Amino acid sequence: MEEKTKKEEKSHTDSSDGKAPSKQRLTVCLISAAFFGSVGSSFLYGYNLSVVNAPASFIKSFYNQTWLDRYAEPIGQETVTVLWSVTVSVFAIGGLVGALTVSFLIKALGRKGTLLANNALALIAALLLALGKTARSFEMLIIGRFIIGMDSGVALSVLPMYLGEISPRQVRGSIGQFHAIFICLGVFIGQVLGLPEIFGQEDRWHFLFAFLAFPALLQLCVLPFLPESPRFLLMERRDEVAAEKAFQAFLGRSDVSRELDEVHAESRAQNTQRTASVLELFRKRSLRWQLITVIVVMSCYQLCGLNAIWYYTNGIFEEAGFQKALIPYITLSTGGIETLAAIISGLVIEKIGRRPLLIFGFSAMAVFFSLLTVFLHFQDSFPWMPYLSFTSILLLIASFCSGPGGVPFVLTGELFEQSYRPAAFMVAGTVNWLSNFAVGLLFPFIQEALQTFAFLLFVVVCAAGAVYLLIVLPETKNKTFVEISQSFFKINGVADQVNEREMQDVLEPTDVNGLQCGADVEMESCF
Repeated sequence: MEEKTKKEEKSHTDSSDGKAPSKQRLTVCLISAAFFGSVGSSFLYGYNLSVVNAPASFIKSFYNQTWLDRYAEPIGQETVTVLWSVTVSVFAIGGLVGALTVSFLIKALGRKGTLLANNALALIAALLLALGKTARSFEMLIIGRFIIGMDSGVALSVLPMYLGEISPRQVRGSIGQFHAIFICLGVFIGQVLGLPEIFGQEDRWHFLFAFLAFPALLQLCVLPFLPESPRFLLMERRDEVAAEKAFQAFLGRSDVSRELDEVHAESRAQNTQRTASVLELFRKRSLRWQLITVIVVMSCYQLCGLNAIWYYTNGIFEEAGFQKALIPYITLSTGGIETLAAIISGLVIEKIGRRPLLIFGFSAMAVFFSLLTVFLHFQDSFPWMPYLSFTSILLLIASFCSGPGGVPFVLTGELFEQSYRPAAFMVAGTVNWLSNFAVGLLFPFIQEALQTFAFLLFVVVCAAGAVYLLIVLPETKNKTFVEISQSFFKINGVADQVNEREMQDVLEPTDVNGLQCGADVEMESCF
């Protein structure tokens, strides 16, 4: 037993003195939580980004036929366009509503409980979307898209929070990238199921939406048997017994006293056990630049132009000169590339870091959007030009998924203390979905007005985002939440004795008798 204890202590010694940290073993419980948490959350979001592409013409035809049956006259082209635009963009409105409810939901239900309850929205949306054709009601499709948007709005905030809190800092980025990987996988599966040989036909397109129920049911079957976030249990529910069991399950060892001590110390430093409001977050001077950074990164995440590519892929490829019958198969390559890029990003994020991946991703996107603009402008001049446009789109997607596609959600969880994290995710979610809605609604008009130069707007956004991150963002890999907060002291202008004393309390906590517990508590903890 003594030998085992020494082995555990050795395996969790940290690198405060600059040495490389010990490698944290991934447990079945941790991988299962990341996998099944992402299946019913991130996967559904990605799936709903691409699933409307393939059946677009069939859904418009359904709208026309429904209108004709009701009013005995064909629907006007403008009305069809409006209904279709609403069907696409209402997803983002639902996402915004869902994001605004996150703080309340996680306070009442916890991280895992909110993910489980969120599946009810997915199941309701699946029923409405799948039965809308049978009921001859396009309103059911629009309402279903709104509800599945709410599901995604909740999931995009709660899942990264949950993954960040259950992951040891040595693998926090890699576990967090499960979120991005499953978004990309959802996009890819949406493209596959939309092929004419599967559900991409006029009499089958509603099965594309019925599929939404499968990931939700899968998560409902497994996630209840996995632990809640130990940080939530200890800091907000004050349930040390349950938190200890959760730590043991996620870390795969019985001695988790160091992790418990660190969370206790962080709790003392916060001087509050309640969840802060959004207004309190905006007023907190020591979190000012963390908040600005999250707003900038989340804005760039949506306004960088990838949603324009996802929503209007088919139209872009048609204009690029590809035959219409080949487009569904060509589109598969985009989903495959983004999934591969996200997986590679997850494998290297703990070696390269968050900051380089974000800066490289946005910079590369600015370059490839510029090239895409040139290639689209001259596509009628040379027969081989469409192939260069296609290559640029693939490289754009790979650049996005290498960093900007997933790291913003990891960062949002890392930059804030426990009590401010829910409010931070609410702000991030609001910015995310407002930007998403703006792109989905405005890009068709921008494209019509600017033609091939429309993508230059995204060049500006990507370049500005890369410059901001280069100047402001510190690296967060393999750092505790306390160390990340310290790295912003100088830029926030609050590196005073009060904050230094609070951080010292975390690094040198005292036990219940007032004695020093040892300065290696934070140093040796995995979290």
